[in-house]
Amino acid sequence: MNTSRRTLLKATAGGMGIALTGAGLSHSAQADTPIKIGFLTVKTGPLASGGIQMEQSLLLYLKERDYTLAGRKVELITKDTNGVPATSRTKTQELVEQDGVQVIIGPLAAFEALAIDDYTQSKKMPIMSVAAAEDITQRHPDPYFVRCTSSSAQCSHPMGDYAAKVLGYKRIAVIADDLAYGHEQLAGFTRVFEDNGGKVVQRLLPPLNAPDYGTYIAQIKNNVDAIYMAFAGSNGFRFTKAFFEYGLGGKIPLIGGMTAMDEAILNQTGDDALGIITACYYSAQLDTPLNKSFVAAMQKEYKIDPGYYGAGTYISAAVLEAALKSVGGKIEDHDAFLKALRNNVVQDTVRGPVKFDEFGQVVGNVYIRKVEKKNGKLVNTVIKTYENVSQFWTYGKDAFLAQPVYTRDYPVYKNLEG
Repeated sequence: MNTSRRTLLKATAGGMGIALTGAGLSHSAQADTPIKIGFLTVKTGPLASGGIQMEQSLLLYLKERDYTLAGRKVELITKDTNGVPATSRTKTQELVEQDGVQVIIGPLAAFEALAIDDYTQSKKMPIMSVAAAEDITQRHPDPYFVRCTSSSAQCSHPMGDYAAKVLGYKRIAVIADDLAYGHEQLAGFTRVFEDNGGKVVQRLLPPLNAPDYGTYIAQIKNNVDAIYMAFAGSNGFRFTKAFFEYGLGGKIPLIGGMTAMDEAILNQTGDDALGIITACYYSAQLDTPLNKSFVAAMQKEYKIDPGYYGAGTYISAAVLEAALKSVGGKIEDHDAFLKALRNNVVQDTVRGPVKFDEFGQVVGNVYIRKVEKKNGKLVNTVIKTYENVSQFWTYGKDAFLAQPVYTRDYPVYKNLEG
């Protein structure tokens, strides 16, 4: 299906091209007019594997419901941001000002979410994103923002706990894309790992579009217990492939963040990925009826297991549908719709039950996963579940927010060795 242009999903002719505000519309008129959903994704560059899965899962969700949510037809308007902040902002303005959307799903990347945040707030636009930018749901919260996946550090906190307490690691090197998403993941992991007696002794930060990881791999210390990697898109696959090509496979264990071994690229990695442990809010191996049905549908439709990006967008659609049902499909009642979107408890999603804190950030399970081979295919097997994980971990909201946002420079990496 070509979804690079506007996709009209069984909308009535009378509803085409109309920007809805709800003013002067009777309930029956609203019911006959499609809900307009804007969708921001990435189809080119290193983030494309995730962006394509986002689109696939959203189209699947709508197809399964005959493109109808809470009794109303849906018009989906898709924009490709190319993973560029300036383009993300331009495409967002198009969705709002030209297309008249009533809610936006996306964008993918933290730097994209940060680039559009002031604009979407000024327009009071409800936005549901997989982007993990921390402060949008922390010290500078966006009251119109809902995240059903994870803040950058929400899964790396448990990984730091697991690495110290279960794996017993003492000395770790960390590597991540040199952008907000990578910085925040490393910071969360480092904080918890070191609070539990470990030391992060080396940090490497290649650019998102690094042409080759050889120069970074050559710098890795040989006296570390493991390497924690926090890559986005296909970069986890690229780093792991290079790591083994340079002969370090089997010598230093690899562990990782929530997208380092994402299902979207896992089977491209080959058997080199076996044994890698990561933390994520989702695994395609979750043994629930709803998730099994979702995975089977993604495999049938697209020949791929869903991962972070696909599951996150599917969950966002489920939370959106629950909110619409709560307000009887009346998305035009902006305040009631927004309240339902941020306050609903959705007991049955493909990741498990979800609820939201006062900042619109999900509270839910985080899974420790190990790459194994089943039926000839690599999968992320769940080996431990951390239940009801908050974005503030165990630090408490007030204490957490009293400290600076996680960045390249905070918390201070006090154990780095030259």
